[in-house]
Amino acid sequence: MNDSIEQLAALFREFPGIGERQARRFVYFLLNRDKAYLTSLTNAISELKNKSRQCSLCFRFYTDDGHEFCDICGSSKRNKALLMVVEKDADITSVERSGAYKGLYFVFGGTVPIVEKDTERLVRIRELITRITQELTAGTLTEIILAFSLTASGDHTDVYVRKELYTLTENTPARISSLGRGLSTGTELEYSDSETLKNALQNRH
Repeated sequence: MNDSIEQLAALFREFPGIGERQARRFVYFLLNRDKAYLTSLTNAISELKNKSRQCSLCFRFYTDDGHEFCDICGSSKRNKALLMVVEKDADITSVERSGAYKGLYFVFGGTVPIVEKDTERLVRIRELITRITQELTAGTLTEIILAFSLTASGDHTDVYVRKELYTLTENTPARISSLGRGLSTGTELEYSDSETLKNALQNRH
């Protein structure tokens, strides 16, 4: 594993959804670029952690611009009555691109495996409960939208979150909804097109 090509390919294989063939394609792509490109890429990666921070409200990563919250949580133009719970940051990007949603977000940190016992170690259920409790106390929240992938794990997570939030919301004006079936079974939000996401939001239940 001393070969630099093999070392870099092994690192690329750790990326989500990247297999052996794709990892090697990335390496050979870089080998064919000039040194200026490689320098820019190296600098961008090195600065990624230094120039990014995680929003304390929604847990989304954003470029550190000196503000306490990300641009979505800190905007006065967002609808604070709506809170969408998504698996990961990339899902927010997809929903924002659709232009069909103007509320706030919460990044759950993934889905809950069906056989997992130590759930709190994998996702932000405690943090979500704290956030919703604060919003309900403030009297601003009217709907919590669960926007998980339409997979077995996503469906299980939907059921799990509903159960955890039931006593919290049962005697409040806030309702819990899920994305409509504008999305095909097996679909991840990150890879859904804008029109499909619009339909899923309009048909939420």
